Amino acid sequence: MPVQVLGLTSVPGAGDSFMVVPEDRVARQIAQTRQARERNAMLARNRVKRSLEDFLESLEKGEVQDLTLIIKGDVSGSVEALEDALLKIDVGDEVNLRVIHRGVGAINKNDVTLASASKAVIIGFNVRPEGKVAELATEEGVDVRYYSVIYQAIEEVEAALRGMLKPEFEEVQLGQAQVREVFKSSKFGTIAGCLVQSGEVRRNAKARLVRDGAVVAENVSIVGLRRFKDDVTEVREGFECGINLGSYQDLHVDDVIETYEMREKPRKG
Repeated sequence: MPVQVLGLTSVPGAGDSFMVVPEDRVARQIAQTRQARERNAMLARNRVKRSLEDFLESLEKGEVQDLTLIIKGDVSGSVEALEDALLKIDVGDEVNLRVIHRGVGAINKNDVTLASASKAVIIGFNVRPEGKVAELATEEGVDVRYYSVIYQAIEEVEAALRGMLKPEFEEVQLGQAQVREVFKSSKFGTIAGCLVQSGEVRRNAKARLVRDGAVVAENVSIVGLRRFKDDVTEVREGFECGINLGSYQDLHVDDVIETYEMREKPRKG
């Protein structure tokens, strides 16, 4: 027989059972015990078990990061659609997205407690926190996001996932200079008189020294760069200049100084 039940603080799930007790005090104790048991079970179920092999594999790939979510919505259809869309976001193998809990109804204390313990973000779709739950979330440092349009939630979560990606860098060649003469200075040390053969040479740029086709010094810097008696910031192809590599002093005639910089690679997608 269908009945109307008043006074519930949250929306019951399908299959939940009602228990009749003689006193409110007993009902509250039972409810609190059940909530604690459910919360502990949820935390245990969502703990990630990692073997040594998994750990070593993660080290080889680069550290894998997780974005953990709790989704609450106004109706089960919206929650399921949002969860399905979020889990389809693909930004590669470096980051993972996990939904550790989903439910219907207002964001409650249990949601915040679980989010705090699991370092999760709460996604509220057409729902708000009940009572003083918003204050509790602030105290616990739990990030709660509210949405009314699914695609906005998807865009923000995807942006967050991409923000967790470690930047990738690639080497970009700037220029090459051939050593024509080597000078010794009491003030600056060894100075190479060079001709810029391609590109440009910039002061403070990273450099490597190549001798007879072999790299003899890696990760040195253009500490000093001069044109005649003037300090300059760059010298272009076809011009002569004086180059000082700082503490690196072993420079020979016909050595080639290659300059480069590391630039962040734009990610596809």
